[in-house]
Amino acid sequence: MPYLELPDASLWYEDAGGDGAPVVFLHAFTGNTEAWEYQMPSFDEAGYRCVRYDRRGWGRSRDSSSAEQTTYASDDLHALVEHLGLGRLHLISTGGGGYVALDYAVSHAERLASLVVACSGGPIQRDAEYAAIGSRYGRIPEFQSLPVWFREIGPTYRVANPDGVDRWLEIERDSQQEAARREQMRNDFTLALLETVRTPTLMLAGGADLYAAPPRMQAMAARIPNCQFALMPDAGHSAYWEQPETWNRLVLEFIRAH
Repeated sequence: MPYLELPDASLWYEDAGGDGAPVVFLHAFTGNTEAWEYQMPSFDEAGYRCVRYDRRGWGRSRDSSSAEQTTYASDDLHALVEHLGLGRLHLISTGGGGYVALDYAVSHAERLASLVVACSGGPIQRDAEYAAIGSRYGRIPEFQSLPVWFREIGPTYRVANPDGVDRWLEIERDSQQEAARREQMRNDFTLALLETVRTPTLMLAGGADLYAAPPRMQAMAARIPNCQFALMPDAGHSAYWEQPETWNRLVLEFIRAH
């Protein structure tokens, strides 16, 4: 598969091609392009031109920028969109990919036919109203020291499908590179900034998500003017992996309408 060579990065991508409307997938912080193995066949069968890529510092992509440089993940996405000549597209994201997707929606709304943000708390960093949601009992101080499979995958799936957890962990181990830097957003996000997002948006939450709890996603959805909210009750932070049939159906129904 090819690379897009940028002045300070090499982005590995896969373009399934075809004449259908383009769909670009943005993986989570714990993932890479392989994480979409349950989505690519379904969306291809539905007639879409499916594109996925490893973000800078993940999977097979490389970051050669210096510590002094400021790079934006949404700029990398836009470079790929331009390189492939995608025109207007459907942008589908989960987890940390939702940060990049929302940043792109603010900066390049004219390129989006629809936006899907699944199981993501978004890039909101300095907003007192948002920070207060779940601040008392939402997460224990030791949360980040818990095993990644406990934090990222819902209890129903962990118990029912240990082989699926093993495969998810295999992908996760090959995801973010040790030297990868924290992704930067071009826009300074607050709940108020979400009111400027004009793209038809689906916010898809997992009821057992320990990162992006449904009330947080509902708070974001309430600020986006043309936004639908959907809940997958038993799913954790990796809903796309835990319940792919339901996840794919909800997303396909949404993007078909736009």
